[in-house]
Amino acid sequence: MNHIYSKFITKEQRSFNVFDVLVLIVLFAALCAITWGAGQMAQPYKLGEQLAISLSPSALPFYAIRTVMRMFLGLFLSFVFTFTVATLAAHSKRAARVIIPFMDIMQSIPVLGFLSISVVPFILLFPNSMLGPECAAVFAIFTAQAWNMALSFYQSLKSIPKELTEATAMLQLSPWQTFWRLKVPFAMPTLLWNTMMSMSAAWFFVVASEAIHISNQSIYLPGIGSYIQVALNQNNHWAMCYAVITMFIVILIYDQLFLRPLLSWSERFKGMNANDRPIQPSWFLSWLRQARWLNSFSDRLDNLKDLFLNPLHERKYPIRQRSKRDIIWPKFKNYLSMAIWNVLSVGILVWSLHSVVFFVLHELPLSEVKHVFLLGSYTALRVFCSVVIASCIWVPVATLISLRPKLAQNVQIIAQFGASFPANILYPLFFAFMVRYHLSLEWCSVILMFLGTQWYILFNVIGGAIAIPNELFLAVSSYKVRGWLWWRRFMLPAVFPHYVTGAMTAAGACWNASILAEIIQSGDMHLEATGLGAYITQATATGDFPRIALSIGVMSLYVILFNHLVWQKLYRLAQERYSES
Repeated sequence: MNHIYSKFITKEQRSFNVFDVLVLIVLFAALCAITWGAGQMAQPYKLGEQLAISLSPSALPFYAIRTVMRMFLGLFLSFVFTFTVATLAAHSKRAARVIIPFMDIMQSIPVLGFLSISVVPFILLFPNSMLGPECAAVFAIFTAQAWNMALSFYQSLKSIPKELTEATAMLQLSPWQTFWRLKVPFAMPTLLWNTMMSMSAAWFFVVASEAIHISNQSIYLPGIGSYIQVALNQNNHWAMCYAVITMFIVILIYDQLFLRPLLSWSERFKGMNANDRPIQPSWFLSWLRQARWLNSFSDRLDNLKDLFLNPLHERKYPIRQRSKRDIIWPKFKNYLSMAIWNVLSVGILVWSLHSVVFFVLHELPLSEVKHVFLLGSYTALRVFCSVVIASCIWVPVATLISLRPKLAQNVQIIAQFGASFPANILYPLFFAFMVRYHLSLEWCSVILMFLGTQWYILFNVIGGAIAIPNELFLAVSSYKVRGWLWWRRFMLPAVFPHYVTGAMTAAGACWNASILAEIIQSGDMHLEATGLGAYITQATATGDFPRIALSIGVMSLYVILFNHLVWQKLYRLAQERYSES
């Protein structure tokens, strides 16, 4: 329809205006930054070569470009992973039994664990090139982003109302059309809020991703993360302030140019009247809508969009009667595939456990294995305390924020910056505070873990609350439901599925953040708590692969136990009692 209408657009409406110029300037600047950053990523590099990191403020804009490029490359890979793996888990119960625990384990493995595994293969894949360490850093950032987005998308797909699914069946949409016209739009508002959280999580771990310490070697990739690490090593407080200011400016820029326009665009997919709640303001989106020439040009691309969304829209399939074979054969094929799947899953699990146990016990005594399990229990207790504290604080706060759209818009950028703030910048302050008041890191590490992981619950609950249809608010208001009854019967059940996803990702992030929270290193200062995170940090720094494998294996077992005893039951409860379907 748009391409038909575009024939009647006047010449004046197609002409350039000031908004076309402004948008083209922004796009040209972004293209120049991408081109320069891509050229820097392909520079020659030899393993062991030390890359100088300047603490001059004039170097920060160039470091910011390098860091943002790594983050957006990781974000692109995260979207690909989300749309494929999370969709497979939502459509297949057999796949979900493996994929959901797998993602829960992966989000809990520290970034240092991924780096210790990925650096060497990437360097061998791209010898004598910066692409090796760069790909390892992008992969580490991807691991800080993907699991939260995939779990959110999976939860949204499981919450699609049956009425919408039946409507797509009545319209005879193909699986491809159903995915892009129903599932992705339905999940988009919540997915974008979790995308913001994933970008913030990448900032939180950007120091570990760009300042790589492994096997007694250090690789400092030019970026804000390595700048912060060098500033911490030299105890340069002014440089830390410059880095924080640069982070805030960068977050503000991509929030205005990328995230806020996407949030405004996602308003059309909410299950409510667009006039009932104000749309997220976005000056850049306003520019795009008022750019005449760009809009007339985009109208001509509608045919490509239709070709993408409807690749088989003209193909007709004859309707035929189902025979007895059509009924029996799918059931037999289903049982056969289930048996093959179970055998392969059990076989891979047994082989993996046998390999890890043989490798570890061949290098380490059994007493150390028992000691690492004990360390894991200390870290597990800190994870539990951190999630409980974050839940008690942010579930009611996030719900109240979501009910005030203008407040939510102002809180959004503050929450992004708070979630992005690297906790290790605060280590000197924490160190001085603990020394002055004779506090122990054993319990203060819970605060550090809480600071980095509380935001998962905040963003997920806000994303779930703003997706509640306005008709439900009107119905509850008409029955005059207020007070604790309003929370217990309406709001808490409505956000519960999204809270489960947020709490699950927060717990995984707590395990990940333990590598930063259980050891404080700033200059000559050193504090250490008893726990698995400190053990992993020490083993990674010395390149002790048996101890790295042992600690990550123990952490994975704890995560599997949590998943089986807690998260699976809560997911089932969310789907059976509190799902919209």
